[in-house]
Amino acid sequence: MNALKKCHVKVGDNVAILSGKDKNKQGRIIALSPREGKAIVSGINKVKKHLKARKIGDDMGIIEVEAPIYTCKLQLICPKCNKQTRIAHRLNSKNIKVRVCKKCNNEISSR
Repeated sequence: MNALKKCHVKVGDNVAILSGKDKNKQGRIIALSPREGKAIVSGINKVKKHLKARKIGDDMGIIEVEAPIYTCKLQLICPKCNKQTRIAHRLNSKNIKVRVCKKCNNEISSR
């Protein structure tokens, strides 16, 4: 089945990590994969990658990169009240569906 899954977070959102080795850390989403239900968060879930030089002059060695993390382990941080929050969806005055903070009831912009 090739149906896309819905993610409660979007690229550019500030999120908090709920569980795992990076619990209680915060970061910004830099990439999202809805089909896998994973996101790459800056500074979170760092892993060491062994890089081999493909050409002369290419970088090689062991580097640290951010690995994907399941979106169910992420919770959005409201930009207005700076609290971890769940997301509600409501229609604004122009009848456009928008994301709303559950704690302060302010609209959360997409970017």
